[in-house]
Amino acid sequence: MWLRTLIFASVMVPWVLFSAAKDEHMEERNPKKDIVNFPDYGFLQDSDTDSAVAPKPNELPTCLLCVCLLGSVYCEEVVPEISAVPALPKETAYLYARFNKITKISNEDFADMATLRRIDLTGNLITEIEDGAFSKLPNLEELSLAENRLTKLPPLPTNLISFNANFNKLKTQGVKGTTFEKLTRLTYLYLGNNELTVVPQLPESLHVVHLHNNKISTITDETFCKGDDIHYIRTNLDEVRLDGNPLTLSQHPNSFICMQSLPIGWYN
Repeated sequence: MWLRTLIFASVMVPWVLFSAAKDEHMEERNPKKDIVNFPDYGFLQDSDTDSAVAPKPNELPTCLLCVCLLGSVYCEEVVPEISAVPALPKETAYLYARFNKITKISNEDFADMATLRRIDLTGNLITEIEDGAFSKLPNLEELSLAENRLTKLPPLPTNLISFNANFNKLKTQGVKGTTFEKLTRLTYLYLGNNELTVVPQLPESLHVVHLHNNKISTITDETFCKGDDIHYIRTNLDEVRLDGNPLTLSQHPNSFICMQSLPIGWYN
């Protein structure tokens, strides 16, 4: 019996000592690391974070919410939709924020964005634009506010070349007579599908003007021409649309005498 005990001890004791030495060696090769907590800067959310305090779309950095590429910012059909113009990078020249839920344009939205050349806000829910919203945009050449809910227009940048406000609710009292007249570079003007009753004063620079599907019932010899100057020819104006208005062109034979072509579209 004592012989069996001696043999067992001679086998187990070296094995236990070898295991302990191995564990100590592994701890030396893989020392415990201190746990470091890094700040998440608002980008990471704990799994138990209350959804009520999660950042809203308009609070996210613009280039995380939208796509920023070489001076262009694309915020088109963002999910969930944005309800205000996001803060733009300083070098932004082109903004595309179509088909969202923007309801208002304030004076601060583009206050420090002199680099902007094109703004496209088509397909939003805009009902109000503050008067100074576009006043500090000397390089803006293209502005689209089509498919919104505007009843009036603010002062527009003087260097505009193209302006589109089709499919709004614009009324004559909401569009000042000189709104477009002072835009000496304006070439394309789209005001179709609104509620205008009078043709606004148009600058000589225009090549295309669309006023179809409004409520215009009358025009005069001076709407497009100069009634007291039979030699005046409007050489720039190539395309006029007045179809869809309660207007009979045959009752105004001298209204287009200065133009090189008659209005296009279907008329009664």
